[in-house]
Amino acid sequence: MPIRALQPSRALELATFHMEETVRDLARLLAFRTDSSDPTTGAQMEACARWLALYLIQVGLDARVLPTHGAPVVIGNWWHAPGKPTLLIYAHYDVQPPGPRSVWTSPPFMPQLRGAKLYARGASDDKGQLFAHVKAMEAHLRAYGRLPLNVTCIFEGEEEIGSPALSRLMRRRPPRADVAVVSDTTILGPEQPAITVGLRGQLAAELKVRGASSDLHSGLFGGSVGNPIQVIGRLLAGLENGAGRVALPGFYDRVRPLSIRERIELRSSGPRDHDLLGVAGTANSWGEAGYSPYERVAIRPALTVNGIYGGHLGAGPKSVIPSMAGAKLSFRLVPDQNPVEVNELLRAYVANHIPPGMSWSLKTQKVEWPILTSSRRPGVRAAAEAYRRGFGRKPALVRSGGSVALVSLLERNLGIPTVLMGFGLLTDRQHGPNEHIRLDVLRRAIYTCINFYSLVAGVSSRRSPTFGTLHETDAPSEQTTFGVKALSDAGYKTVASL
Repeated sequence: MPIRALQPSRALELATFHMEETVRDLARLLAFRTDSSDPTTGAQMEACARWLALYLIQVGLDARVLPTHGAPVVIGNWWHAPGKPTLLIYAHYDVQPPGPRSVWTSPPFMPQLRGAKLYARGASDDKGQLFAHVKAMEAHLRAYGRLPLNVTCIFEGEEEIGSPALSRLMRRRPPRADVAVVSDTTILGPEQPAITVGLRGQLAAELKVRGASSDLHSGLFGGSVGNPIQVIGRLLAGLENGAGRVALPGFYDRVRPLSIRERIELRSSGPRDHDLLGVAGTANSWGEAGYSPYERVAIRPALTVNGIYGGHLGAGPKSVIPSMAGAKLSFRLVPDQNPVEVNELLRAYVANHIPPGMSWSLKTQKVEWPILTSSRRPGVRAAAEAYRRGFGRKPALVRSGGSVALVSLLERNLGIPTVLMGFGLLTDRQHGPNEHIRLDVLRRAIYTCINFYSLVAGVSSRRSPTFGTLHETDAPSEQTTFGVKALSDAGYKTVASL
């Protein structure tokens, strides 16, 4: 007997009724210190993954935690809609480093509700967006006892460092799905949704330069011995010309040109320049000549120096020539640039410009490919209608300057059409101090997800709901998974008792 289509109205009512519970539980998720770049947070990453898995179990999914060589991955499945499509929901529970406590109004991992905003690191990127999907599934299951389609959730803890563990895992045992949804992007305003149809890629690297075997007295050796900090400065200065263009030979060879019409359409759909600069806290734009601020982040590649270190950083002067200096830099890339090729261009540039007597190393830290998707895909059309129902307005089609490593893997390697259906705001202070999520946007995000599931359920299914051989070979055991009993034994309360 065919399954009757589920209308989302009852689920929407339940989501509204339980918003206080949603905020309370999201605050608990935000309290885990899940900075994936900090090697001391392993226990917190593990605890957060277990909490998420248990929450999914309480919601009604089959869920477990998969250990990796890095942060654990949370897998949740609901595969009880035969003949219906399978939706893969990807999100991440790791966060950016919080930075100095002094720049936060409240501690970054002590969530605080101030007015109609919930403040904490990860509130917008990406725990809040992740939780919108969890609560949307919960509302469906509370309302009807089932979902309108099959679902696989993949929640990872290393997105902010390039998803190394999950990328290896998914290449070995690829998931199967008809469509994937990634909620890790931004919209134009609290009442103006946007579908992201393009992401820039990224190459991130760390350059180190070494001179003498130890620090030297600058009075005794200054002017006669090379200074690694000055060498780093010259190398970085040479990477850009005076017009804001990257100076690596061959860097722009693959950049896809846009017509005047495409640029006009892009400007009309994206954020206004003064809004973008206002969020950044500056009145002056910066970058490649001939392009607007939004165009520079959406359709043009860019070089960013993320940090420089070396020498004396303490108070007062010190007459020293440092023996070593380093810099962290990243290139944002656009279609059809190849991050592997750009890495080789950078390596050749350093090798050709390093002065005699200096040694150097270049460590590649992130490789993420640019993505450009079609707005005509069934999943994108379903997202557009879901946004219209959730926000009351049609979404704009935008391109983002950010990168999500797993999107390129899903699209390029696994062939799974991916929808970038985000809910963050430029004003949410993502990656900065006092990050927050607006509760009205969170509510609309849950509404949008509820509608999205019902709309995707009408798309024809091409694949069976499995997570490749991962489900078959990694059967639940006390060693590799954490079910309700294992979590209880470890001292974690059930969601209902929190």
